[in-house]
Formats: sequence, C-alpha cells, structure tokens
Amino acid sequence: MSKSLLNPKSVAIIGASTKPGKVGYEILSNMVDGKFDGPIVPVNPSAAEICGVPCYSKLSDYKGKVELSIVVVPPKAVYQAVKDSIYQGAKAIIVITAGFREVDKEGLAQEEEIAALCKEHRVKLLGPNCLGAINPHHNLNASFANHMPQKGGISVISQSGALCTAILDWAAARHLGLSKLVSMGNKADLDESHFLDYLSKDDETKVIVGYLESINDGKQFIQAAKNASMQKPVVIFKSGVTDAGGKAASSHTGSLAGTDMAYGAAFRRSGVVRADTFEAMFDYAMAFAMQPLPKGKNVAIITNAGGPGIMAADAVELSGMQVSPLAKVHASALAAKLPKAASVSNPIDVLGDADSSRYVDAVKAAQEDETIDAIVVILTPQAMSNPNDTAMEIAKVSSSTKPILVSFMGGLDVKSAREYLIEHNLPDYPSPERAVNALRAMWEYTQWLRRPPRVLTRFPVNRRRVERIINRQKKTNQFQLGEAAAKEILKAYEFKVPVGALAQTAEEAVAVATRAGFPVAMKIASPDIIHKSDLGGVKLNLSDPQAVEDAFDLMMLRMKQKVPNANIHGVYVEKMCKRGREVILGMTRDPQFGPMLMFGLGGIFVEVMKDVTFNIAPVTYDEAIQMLESTKSFALLKGTRGHKEVDLSAIATALQRISQLVTEFPDIMEMDINPFMVGEIGEESIAADARITLKNNEVQK
Repeated sequence: MSKSLLNPKSVAIIGASTKPGKVGYEILSNMVDGKFDGPIVPVNPSAAEICGVPCYSKLSDYKGKVELSIVVVPPKAVYQAVKDSIYQGAKAIIVITAGFREVDKEGLAQEEEIAALCKEHRVKLLGPNCLGAINPHHNLNASFANHMPQKGGISVISQSGALCTAILDWAAARHLGLSKLVSMGNKADLDESHFLDYLSKDDETKVIVGYLESINDGKQFIQAAKNASMQKPVVIFKSGVTDAGGKAASSHTGSLAGTDMAYGAAFRRSGVVRADTFEAMFDYAMAFAMQPLPKGKNVAIITNAGGPGIMAADAVELSGMQVSPLAKVHASALAAKLPKAASVSNPIDVLGDADSSRYVDAVKAAQEDETIDAIVVILTPQAMSNPNDTAMEIAKVSSSTKPILVSFMGGLDVKSAREYLIEHNLPDYPSPERAVNALRAMWEYTQWLRRPPRVLTRFPVNRRRVERIINRQKKTNQFQLGEAAAKEILKAYEFKVPVGALAQTAEEAVAVATRAGFPVAMKIASPDIIHKSDLGGVKLNLSDPQAVEDAFDLMMLRMKQKVPNANIHGVYVEKMCKRGREVILGMTRDPQFGPMLMFGLGGIFVEVMKDVTFNIAPVTYDEAIQMLESTKSFALLKGTRGHKEVDLSAIATALQRISQLVTEFPDIMEMDINPFMVGEIGEESIAADARITLKNNEVQK
C-alpha cells in the first residue's frame, strides 16, 4: 500500500458541501481545521469557496495533480468521480458514499466495477461506505469524524465507521494519542491484510488495534498478521463470535467448529492478541503502547488496601503468571523503610495511610529486584491518600526496564491522578483485574515471540492409495466415506486400525470374524446413519460365529424398521481392540482458513462438555501437544487417581498425520477418528472408528 492514502501531498474532495452537518462539508472542515499542509481541492459546481478554500466546478478545472481524492457524491455518480480522480493523477481514493454491496446486488455490481477501475490503473481504494482515514502525525483528517485526535503510537483499523467515532471519543477522554485511524468500510480493495502490512513498517505506530467483523482472505490474513506481530503487537477485537458458520456439518468436528473457533486458531497462529471486549481492546493497547514487555511471569503487587491486593493476586494466578515474593535482600531493605504493620510479602501492603514516599520505596524495591518481571500498583483513595502526589512520584521513579501497570481505583478523587499517569506513559485501569488482564496479554505475546521455529514433520505415506480411494468414491457419487474406505485411507497414512472388513451377508460376517479373530465388533455400514449406536447399529464383544450371525440378522432387521430409507452397504466386522483412553481426532475445512484440526476426549467430554480444541493445519509436534494441553481434561491424559499417563506423543503424531493428509488432499472436507484408542506409553494406539466426508462440487455450486 502506497503512502498516498495516509500521507498525501494534495487532497481533492469531490462532493464538498456548503452546508454544515453534511458529510461533504464536515470532511472539508476537518481538513482545514487540521491544518493539512498541502493543496485542498473542493469540488462543488454551485460554490465559489467553502470554509475559505476556493472551490472548483469539476475536478478537471484544477490545474494541478491530486494525490488523494475523497468521494462524497451519490452512488450513481461515484464511478465517474473515481474516473475523474484517476485522470487527475490520484494514487489513492476514499469513497465515503454508502449504498453499494451492503444494499443489494446492483450495489455490489457497481462496487465491483469501481474496484476494477481502480485496480486497472493501480490506484488504491478505501471503502466504499466508510468514515475515512486520519493521520494526526501529518495533519490529515480525511474523515467526517468530530475531531482530530492527538498524536500517539496506537494505530486503529476498523470495519465499522461508527466504532471509529467511539474510539476517537474514548481516546480524547483518556488523553490518549493515536497514530493512524482507518475505517475500511466494505473493503472493496484495501482490507485488514493491506493495513497490517503497511502499519507493521510504520515507525509512528507502536501497536496496531483492529475491530473486525469479517476477514477477506484467511490465509493472506494469517501471513500478514504474523509478519506484523513479529514487528509490533497486534490487538484485534472480533465481533460475530456466535455465528456458527451457517453450514450443515455431518461430523462431530464439523458440528463443534464454529466461525469463532477458526478465528481463535488463526489469531493464535499469527501472534494476534485477541480482545474479547471493546474495553479489553484498549486496555491491552495502552499497555503495549506505553510499557516494555515483561521478560518473565513473576509479578509484584503494591497496594494500600488488602482487598484489592488479593483481587490482583487472584487475577495473576488465574492468568498463568505468578505472584512472586521479593528476594530476601530487597524485602529486608524495604521492610526497614516501611512501618512495622506493613507487609513486604507479595502483595506488598504499604497500608491505608501510605503517602507517596512509601509507594516510591516499594516501586524502587520491585524494580531493583531481578526476580520480579512486572509490577502492578494499586491505590484506593483514603482520607490520608494523596493520589496526585503519588502519581507524580511513581512516574518519576518508573524505569523502562520492566512494565508497571497501575490501578487507581475510584472516581472523582483519582480523576486527575489517572490523567497524569496516562500522560506519563503509565497505563491506568479502573480495577486490578483489568490491569492484570492487560499484563497477561503482554506476557502471552512475549511467549509467542519466543516460540521455537516451526518445524513440520513430513511422514512417508502412500498417497497413490488415497488418490485411488477418493477417485473411486467420487466416480460413484459416494461423498460420505464409510468406515471401510475411511480406514483404508488411514492405513495409507500409517494409522493402526483393527483387522476387519465389510460384510454384506451373515456368512461373510462370520468369515471376516473368523479371519480377524474373536471377539469382534460389528457396526452398520451406511452413509445415512451417523450415530450408529443410538439405533442399535453397533454390537461389541461377539465371541463366536453364532453370536456374529445372530447379531447380523438382528441388526439388519432393526435398521429396516428404524431407518427404512437408509442406503445400507452391509456391516463392518473387526477384531475388538484393547481398551484404552478414548479420544476424538478430527478435521473440518473452514471456508476462510482451510483445514482445522480438532482434539478432545471422548464420551461426555465431547458430547456434553464440548471440551475440544482446534488448530489450523499444518501443525508441528509442539503445536499438537499444545492442543492437548489446552483442554480442561488434559489432567486425565497425564494420569490421575491411579491411572497411568497415556501416550501423549502418539496423539500428537496422529494429529500431525491428519494434518498432512488433509493438507495434501483438499477434497477431504470433514473427518473424525472417534474413538482413537490411546494406550499407555509404549502401547499401540488404534483408530477404532472413522468417517470422512469428501467435497461434492455439485452441492458447492
């Protein structure tokens, strides 16, 4: 993305208005009031001048070139205005006008026509249907927002223009400076990935903040966000988290994976710090913009009240960080300076009558202690407190060696002190929990930066065998692979499966069972029956030929009664495998981000608790292990109450093999291995049941 959008030398406003309150007037007024340093070219056929700036009947009347053109005319006139702008030399165009794809198909067609015109002439297009763009560092307010923010290090990209105005108001109230603010609107051309690329290289931007409702290109976003996160923190608030994607899913994995799961996995992969609320988005941004990253997870808490100190300590421990006591030498030195009733354990309680000197002594001790990585300072306004003095003294002694986050709790009594803290790059929060949450975000980002290089394992597999199976299924219009075909694919990727085969008669079932060895399991084979056991389509521990024959006949009878229209291929007979811990492994293909791997414990953990985790393929061994560790039920895998630890490496390797399979075969849309029976370390792990769904091009259309 060129600098023409955010740092142009000249700006045209096509559709400038003479009436205050109109968008075309407010944009011109903002440009003038912002003291833009360059020619401003308002275009209005009915005015000689607006806001003291000479006006032109049409853009071609202006004899110079324009670098940025802002279009504020009715939708039908936008195409011509864009064309005129390009002819006049514009390298970037902002279309403020609404009434395009967000309205109807005709609007979408017009928008695409405008975008194609810009692309043809290599002109960058922002919008349409947007608020505009602001760059305080270059006196550019190319928007109809109320005011220009003060200069700062936080850059904002937003899909919502209305949220941009809320952000500007919030920043003004907090005396917080911004670097850039961009309203992306319909994203006909420039989108989040373009701005992540641009802002990651922008020296005036310390942290990138984004509000997103959707992402144009998932894979491009992950790459852009990852590259940006390597340079500076990227904080994103993603709305629409309850949308499950609106697609019918035939597998456990597909039904459990929603749009929000995919975004969460994409953010983790790319190093994006995810904010769950509007408040959190700027809580994190303040911390990143004002303070250094913590080098470790040991936190010192300084407070003048016991309750808030305990609140902060709880929040620290729950966040995965650690409330760490001062080293003995620093604790002793601090104790000598504080009253006897004060506490130098962590939290450090300087007592309710603390003046600024006690806070200074405590902050100095925590800063000098090399075992402490971050500091949270809490003040509650009491009769003996002097919040303003305390704020000033803390600001004087704070260094840039480790982060200090502050919570001056209260309202009017601490208002001016809080403003002073913000002005001096000490982020202040209304509650200790919010301060700690911001610190946690910083610590998690630090850990992402320190992550080891991604090394993907490539297993030797039989791809041709899988190709043959998939081609055979598609030729016969069989897109739901039954257990037999699914297990053949798994065997090609070196999964262990029980000995077994498909049988279409009772005699064949007995023959398969005899070859496999008793006892055996028998499962109905039908693409139309997903939950086989619920309908009596599963029989276990059949120990002799007569039991197999009887089970076959009974199963066929029941299936005809319960699902008379089901397409039944027969029964799958296989040797009973040794019991182990049941887990579920799966994949569903997200339309934005591609194949998403899923892991969870079987039974109630997946059915009721939905204790599952997702990651985007391909995954490394370490990432597969992290998937296991992120479940609430991980302790059961590690061994508890007399149970031994299961083979975690076997699960991680299985996830890697699925990752390779679905990456190499994009026709696989969904798959489950459920259950995957995991033994103790050194024992064999087996794919006991499996199903795969292939892409059906006819359905996709």
